[in-house]
Amino acid sequence: MAKTCVFLGEALAAYGFPDGHPFSIARHGTYQEALQGLDLSDECCIREPRQATVEELSRFHDRNYIERVQHLSESGTGYLDGGDTPAFPGVFEAAATVAGTTLAAVDALMCRDCRHAFTPIAGLHHARRNAASGFCVFNDIGVAIEHLFDSHGLEQILYVDIDAHHGDGVFYSYIEDERIIFLDFHQHSATLYPGTGKSGEIGTGRARGRKLNVELLPQSGDEAFFEQWVRAREFIDQFSPQFVLLQCGVDSLRGDPITDLRLSEAAHRFVTEELIAYANRHCEGRLLALGGGGYNLENISKGWTAVTKSMVNA
Repeated sequence: MAKTCVFLGEALAAYGFPDGHPFSIARHGTYQEALQGLDLSDECCIREPRQATVEELSRFHDRNYIERVQHLSESGTGYLDGGDTPAFPGVFEAAATVAGTTLAAVDALMCRDCRHAFTPIAGLHHARRNAASGFCVFNDIGVAIEHLFDSHGLEQILYVDIDAHHGDGVFYSYIEDERIIFLDFHQHSATLYPGTGKSGEIGTGRARGRKLNVELLPQSGDEAFFEQWVRAREFIDQFSPQFVLLQCGVDSLRGDPITDLRLSEAAHRFVTEELIAYANRHCEGRLLALGGGGYNLENISKGWTAVTKSMVNA
């Protein structure tokens, strides 16, 4: 069994938007170069991406929405949401590849081909079942969750999100689902898109108390994050999930052009190490990290390699 699988390839790199958009195709190459520069690629099992089928996408997304993405992908014009997520020729194939690659990583972990896995262009946590949002076309996290329930028969999953933006597409899709244990650190809801994830939002119905939203004030750094992690650890320690998903967006690091948090890569390294230990206790080490956001290329190099190195050294 390989310890750490990393998914890279041109088809995955194609998920990026043109004309100076912050979510550019340069993000994949930046991480790949940093991985090679630290000789980490020699210590990982590098895997190829794959494209999700319409049937796989429809486990989470509405068919009408999938067809709309296909149509706009053919024309390559217009927006998939209110103005943040432009269509481009081939956007359907690129977005479906993000989802399919996340599924490939899930299957590699469930089949014990590897113990941990990382996919840099993934973690598109804003997309809703019937709409794109915030640079996110298909919600690969939701697609993966449905796959884990339907194909692998799991009953409880832990989802942790340390991206600066609230993972609203995941949270509201599973706000009533007690099978999803949800933990999200993000910049305060009043100060950053999408303006959701208030600390009082803890789930509804049978899922009440199984969701924790932690709001960090603008300019918060590592000290504030680590202080709040004590509460987060107490929260997740109540549960025994069978799989751990980590959305490790690096837009929470100091210097990101569209957010106001000031974490360092030490926070990402720490959370990865914490969740590796947690996954070892509860689910045979099954931890899948998804790159999420991050629009400062230096932070991508530092943050995502910190996550990967923690997995390799575990």
